[in-house]
Amino acid sequence: MTIACVDCPLRQHPLFIPFTREELAFMTQFKKGELVIESGATILMEGSNSPQLFTVLKGFGTRYTTLENGRRQVISFLFPGDFVGLQAGLMGEMRHSVDATTDILLCVFSRSELWNLFKSQPERSYDLTWIAAVEEHFLGETIATLGQRDASQRVAWAFLRMFQRLRAVGLGGEDHVPLPFRQQDLADALGLSLVHTNKTIKRLREAGLANWSAGRLFIGNTRKLADHALCDIEAEEKRPLM
Repeated sequence: MTIACVDCPLRQHPLFIPFTREELAFMTQFKKGELVIESGATILMEGSNSPQLFTVLKGFGTRYTTLENGRRQVISFLFPGDFVGLQAGLMGEMRHSVDATTDILLCVFSRSELWNLFKSQPERSYDLTWIAAVEEHFLGETIATLGQRDASQRVAWAFLRMFQRLRAVGLGGEDHVPLPFRQQDLADALGLSLVHTNKTIKRLREAGLANWSAGRLFIGNTRKLADHALCDIEAEEKRPLM
């Protein structure tokens, strides 16, 4: 059964900016349905021209690009509330691929309606600009991490950012969140080998800073982890929900 926008479970979280009555009415028309993608399946393929845009309602995914030598660079991870496919909607094709890490439930929007959104919903259009700007900012922070943090600091930074994001959408408990990715995914995101990543995670666990096992991430003291990662604990900025 399709979940109506008015009953969207994501809207209850303080992380997301509330809809106005007019925005809610528009989103109800903009949404064309829902799609379930099984774990391991591809949602969007690099080079493809998708007729659809998506918001992650439930589940996790991975954004990545494949280099000419076959190696993979993970760009970011998908969490509930993330918007997917804007790149193809505006540039004509995807410049990266998106896979489902777990079974994932997507809200589906028609790409053909995107221009109607820009024409008739200027505030919603600004929201898309905000989403693109935040992704650019995150990529900048990731580049700084790859260039200036050592392996242990990189993993600590990634754990902290993912922990904060997932807690903001009500997942997990006070000291833990679900994190169903593989160590290889994290290694590909942080420019590390799998062996180095495994050893680094073990060292963080032994130091009592973070414990990632069996698909769950436990962090007892975010301040200590942030200090180790050479970063600040920033409150999750309220964001639009498409």
